[in-house]
Amino acid sequence: MSKFSQLKDYVDGLESDFDKFYGKDNKAAGTRVRKAMQELKKMAQDIR
Repeated sequence: MSKFSQLKDYVDGLESDFDKFYGKDNKAAGTRVRKAMQELKKMAQDIR
């Protein structure tokens, strides 16, 4: 269950970058979001 809670914490930490990218159209935040989504994919595959 600790991997799942790590995943949730990681997603919660990305909230500000999501807001900056989708709300304020900040391109650098979009890059950070895409990089984080790749990391989320890896984390999800580890859980599987």
